Amino acid sequence: MKINSTYAGIPEEYANPATAKIVIIPVPYDGTSTWQKGADKGPKAFLEASENMELYDIETDSEVYKQGVFLAEEIIENSSPEAVVHKVHQETKKYINRNKFVTVFGGEHSISIGTIRAFNECFDNLTVLHIDAHADLRKEYQGSSYNHACAVYEANTTTNLVQVGIRSMDISEKRTMNEDKVFFAHDMVVNEYWIEDVIDQLTTNVFITFDLDALDPSILPSTGTPEPGGLLYYETLSFLKTVFRKKNVVGFDMVELCPNKHDTSSDFLAAKLFYKMLSYKFSSDEIYNADIESDNLKIVNRISKFKENDQEF
Repeated sequence: MKINSTYAGIPEEYANPATAKIVIIPVPYDGTSTWQKGADKGPKAFLEASENMELYDIETDSEVYKQGVFLAEEIIENSSPEAVVHKVHQETKKYINRNKFVTVFGGEHSISIGTIRAFNECFDNLTVLHIDAHADLRKEYQGSSYNHACAVYEANTTTNLVQVGIRSMDISEKRTMNEDKVFFAHDMVVNEYWIEDVIDQLTTNVFITFDLDALDPSILPSTGTPEPGGLLYYETLSFLKTVFRKKNVVGFDMVELCPNKHDTSSDFLAAKLFYKMLSYKFSSDEIYNADIESDNLKIVNRISKFKENDQEF
């Protein structure tokens, strides 16, 4: 059963699974979190907040929902963390193979093992852009390698993993971490060029895994493991907009919303940020494709010029 009839209450004509360009897969799972519980309620809170958004985005002058957004059935699997990851992997890959722009909303971060695995199997030379307060690079935690603290361990060995906003980790994770591709929060705050430096580390195809505790708890307190010193809203948008414009973002997930029934501001921020990312994707596609065409034209012109010069000899 679906949580809501359509994403953000959009008309049914824009929610048709056959014609929608975008798919959202909710995963209400909270089996491995180790502090505040409640991330399993995140998808429902996110969807309820989404129904109260204005669907016109001022910045991009767009209504991205008109690209079509299909709200898939939520993934309910509580038998084991391994089973959850397997199911998320299967469902994500199914929709990628249908040529959809696939997004996933958790749930806690262990679900991302499945989403990343699916995208890595479907896209060449993939960068996983990991935006988070925590390194999540443990090989195993509390007896399982399918734990939220292990969310990007596999990605670190199978993809180009780039980590942004990190400000909490265990010393054991230093042995696994590639520090050349890690942007620590304390360094970012004094480096005005950190966005450009991150872009330089990305390959063409990028999957984003966005843990909401990357944001400062002053703007998003409702998460399972809040950490002080995080990203603020407009710097986050500036960063994401640059990534979407300069790279081919192939999908994303968003995790770790732990809703508080007494304060829904975090739910609404998550909903707006998610919609912003969709807006950046489809408004930036034209820019990205135009850049590729321009680059290809320059190559053709250089080849033609070379041939002309070659004939002169």
